[in-house]
Amino acid sequence: MATDTRTRMIEATALLLRRRGYHGTSLNDILSASAAPRGSLYFHFPGGKDQLVIEVTRASVADVTERLGAQLEAESDPAVAVHHIYQSVARMLEDNEFSLGCPIAPVVLDAPNDVPDLEEICRSAFEQWIGLLRDAFIRAGIPERRAQALALLVESSLEGLMVIARATRDRAPLLAVADEVGALIEQAVLAGKVARQAETVAV
Repeated sequence: MATDTRTRMIEATALLLRRRGYHGTSLNDILSASAAPRGSLYFHFPGGKDQLVIEVTRASVADVTERLGAQLEAESDPAVAVHHIYQSVARMLEDNEFSLGCPIAPVVLDAPNDVPDLEEICRSAFEQWIGLLRDAFIRAGIPERRAQALALLVESSLEGLMVIARATRDRAPLLAVADEVGALIEQAVLAGKVARQAETVAV
């Protein structure tokens, strides 16, 4: 348990955002959950709630980005790497008893249009995550256009499956789709190899 007031506020805000989104998280909620005195919020975050939420969201995105990149780098076979990612998400949901999903999805759905920096962080997050997947697929020999489409498929299915898993309190949907997506990626890698071989023969 964090004892530093600033750290407690960051951790409390991260959990509240994932459960309630931007508009559903009030300053009183943050202060109550972090057991912090009201004056400490503006001492540590002069910009108030928006500054705190922006900092928390940026840190959450960086954490997901780092872990996603590491999982993709750890496996030369992107189908295996993606399967591990689905399994990791399933474990995460089980560990938090299906109470928390993607750290930025509730913020996006809340559409805090009056906080441009927050909008940009969320937009950039999906670009980064889809980009990491796309680049891993390209490295495996999948043509760029299909690699982009597959990356979008993986990211969008993960986002949707987290909602379904939370609603059903069951990891099975994630694991079932992991097998199907893994098979698609394997087929795409094989098709890329066949196309390259055909080009070599033609030359």
